[in-house]
Amino acid sequence: MQKKAFNLYSTYLKQSFGGRVHKISIDAGFGCPNRKGGRNAHGCVFCDPGGSGSVGIERSEPIATQIENAKEIMRRKYRAKWFIAYFQPFTNTFAPVPRLRDCYDQALAVEDVVGLAVGTRPDCVPEPVMDLLGEYQQKTDFWLELGLQSIHNRTLDDLQRGHDYACFLDAYQRAKQRNIRICVHVILGLPGESHADIMATAAEMARLNVDGIKIHLLHILEGTALGEFYKQGQIQMLTMDEYVDLAVDFIERLSPHTLIHRLTGDGPRETLLAPLWSLNKWEVLNAIDAEFERRGSQQGEKYES
Repeated sequence: MQKKAFNLYSTYLKQSFGGRVHKISIDAGFGCPNRKGGRNAHGCVFCDPGGSGSVGIERSEPIATQIENAKEIMRRKYRAKWFIAYFQPFTNTFAPVPRLRDCYDQALAVEDVVGLAVGTRPDCVPEPVMDLLGEYQQKTDFWLELGLQSIHNRTLDDLQRGHDYACFLDAYQRAKQRNIRICVHVILGLPGESHADIMATAAEMARLNVDGIKIHLLHILEGTALGEFYKQGQIQMLTMDEYVDLAVDFIERLSPHTLIHRLTGDGPRETLLAPLWSLNKWEVLNAIDAEFERRGSQQGEKYES
């Protein structure tokens, strides 16, 4: 296999465990503080009614059952040997510490689960929760996934995130004090953001030397506030070529050590409004590879330490 021009998380997993490792998305029933503490109120303008969870999560099943059912699919489809339990939809630190510990422990108790990833918001990790996450950092392959999307407060306000960049920095620094590895989520193509704005976010991720990053393509889903704006003609979407150029520009500015967890976004086919080209995920990924090759470039090419 040809060596990638960027530092893939999947490669790290394979090298760490000696075989294929896949993430299994879990819905533990948490709500979100940005949805008035529940699941049904409006939150971020891009978040769908499922809380940005993966398709096919069996939300009504116990945690162990969700994992066991997904394991069989992953083994048949990808020949996976081991699994990362990923608490994904809604806000997965939004509960008292005893409940969080119970949920995380249930996941880690399932056979062949070798790690844990917890997706949450930077305004929902108080000190007792951060202490708990620090415990898991010490005993398993653990990642804290923090939704940021952009470093620009005007963008965060437009997205109705409910926090500012200072809040993210506070959570990030407190996590780093406990040596917790962090995967930061960002979105490329957000309304109102210029190329310079997006590169400023990349430069800040480089300054922080983040452990990992998920680069999402802005995609518009039915049932979201952003979807209504799109239907009214208020949002201009990126073309695939524009997105590929942005993604490569972004990665060139990251630290060479940052692990790339995700390179695009692929919403559910039945609710995706735009861009429809994002459904061809492998075409997008191949185009990113081709653009790196065309430039003769790689991750960190424009990194300023």
